[in-house]
Amino acid sequence: MSHVTEHPDLASAELETALRGGPFHVALRAAIAARGLPLQRVQHHLTRHGVKVGVTSLSYWQQGARRPQRPESLRAVRALEEILRLPEESLIRLLAEAPGTADDGRPALRSYRSLVEASDTLDRLRAELDWTPDGGMQTLGHHERVRIGGRRELAGRESEHIVRAHRDGVDRFVAVHHGDPGCRPDDMAVHALENCRTGRVRLDRETGVLVAELLFGTRLRSGDTFLFRYGITDGTAGASHEYVHRFGSPGGQYALQVRFDASALPARCHRFTQFSPAAPRAGRQELAISEPHHSVHVVEPRVRPGTVGIAWEWE
Repeated sequence: MSHVTEHPDLASAELETALRGGPFHVALRAAIAARGLPLQRVQHHLTRHGVKVGVTSLSYWQQGARRPQRPESLRAVRALEEILRLPEESLIRLLAEAPGTADDGRPALRSYRSLVEASDTLDRLRAELDWTPDGGMQTLGHHERVRIGGRRELAGRESEHIVRAHRDGVDRFVAVHHGDPGCRPDDMAVHALENCRTGRVRLDRETGVLVAELLFGTRLRSGDTFLFRYGITDGTAGASHEYVHRFGSPGGQYALQVRFDASALPARCHRFTQFSPAAPRAGRQELAISEPHHSVHVVEPRVRPGTVGIAWEWE
């Protein structure tokens, strides 16, 4: 039986290109090929690193049929970077960009690329409303309540803000809502619930981003505090798997509560933090669903730039 060996220079060039541009499964396949390791040998090395991953899973990962996402799988990816002699974070970075299917076969969460596109869209929509990054105010407290409906969908949310103006003339806030993949921003509704009224609304159908102007009806002076509350009705996408809030600057207390419909309770929930969309998730902590309220929550005494979120898994 003949055996054809790929030229090492060609394999190295393909690996360099894949590590630079991805996607994750192509880079993984190129790295394994460049080192000339069969999957059984890769599995053996992983075991020596204290990580258990089956040959079938490794095969799925390099085919792009599955995407490592569970904590054990992410530990395996970091071990693979060492085993395959790759630059640190090279595979993890690509993994954050890769859309596809997670370990358990469910649709993957938003890719890094889609988050970047949404961020670009958000900048454009905010510019249309002449909104500066902090709006001339600092957030002292932000309490957010998210509702997951009986179809497992993101039904809606309410947000209550306590802000302090750091310049004269502040008279509005621009709220942001990023629906789940497949959502329809045209069918969402904005509700001014307390100490505000709805102004201009802008949306982008492709990324599922909606921004809404909330008018205070008064002009704050520097040092004044203000409290307001608003809601977003959504319910336009399929099953939801997580809710995240991204902070661009430091702030005060943030509390996030996710309440599930009694007819659609997840199998498990956990909280997480993330420094940037390209960084791996950290701070994972399991959250017990409270009875009889069917909810979980997290509280951050003082927020830092980055992401705070809650994720859940359905049976």
